[in-house]
Amino acid sequence: MYSKEYYIYIMTNWSNIVLYTGVTNNLMRRVYEHKQKLVPGFTSKYNITKLVYYETTPDVNTAIGREKQIKGGSRQKKIDLISKMNPEWKDLYSAL
Repeated sequence: MYSKEYYIYIMTNWSNIVLYTGVTNNLMRRVYEHKQKLVPGFTSKYNITKLVYYETTPDVNTAIGREKQIKGGSRQKKIDLISKMNPEWKDLYSAL
């Protein structure tokens, strides 16, 4: 049986100041769209181009719920989440 993956991700700008949380079923495509500024709005306005965190789940409702949980958390909780997975805040896009 075919299993779909959903991704919850956090991106930032070059100075790691602005944090953006999103959800997608194709992380590589979605990050590419952000990097190329193909998505008008928040991410292009604030130059959000660096993927610093992601997690996966096979269930779309779980992914949406997790995105809301992360978005509703404090900035410090997001920083802690990123730092645990990616202590150097490297761009994870090239490793996808």
